[in-house]
Amino acid sequence: MSSPKILVQIFVTGTRILGKAFYEAGRQAVKNAKHSPQAAMGNDVAGVGNATSGSATDQLTRQHRMTLDEAQLILNVKQGDTLEQVMKNYEHLFKANSPAPKPEKPASAKQAAIPSNSHYLQSKVFRARERIEAQLKTAEPTVETGTKTGPTPPPETPSGGAS
Repeated sequence: MSSPKILVQIFVTGTRILGKAFYEAGRQAVKNAKHSPQAAMGNDVAGVGNATSGSATDQLTRQHRMTLDEAQLILNVKQGDTLEQVMKNYEHLFKANSPAPKPEKPASAKQAAIPSNSHYLQSKVFRARERIEAQLKTAEPTVETGTKTGPTPPPETPSGGAS
């Protein structure tokens, strides 16, 4: 065989193999998209898609687009921590990601070019605080000035005679 004929055969064979691989990858992508269309679109955030029941926790997860576990990880708090600890961690992280006040004259051009803040992280910290506060509000019973809030028992009827 001549050299150009071998090169053409190698090229054609390689093209077939590559074409089959792309075809199979496309078929698998379509199959995956049909199985879970929201996940394929990138809409599932932090288990929000799994919050399908009507419970208060799942409603908060869908509303805030963040699970309670994720919020606690962001703010570095545990399940039993107080609201004061949550707020302390929130304030620290929020200030750490805030933009510094602009100096009138930067010391050097390199110093002015490197931002030390992150609007994205700051917004995640804020959303995490909102999620934890919402969870605490639903967990605490409403207490009014010494009165019980809840269903009142039906009035007692005298037993005994026919009406």
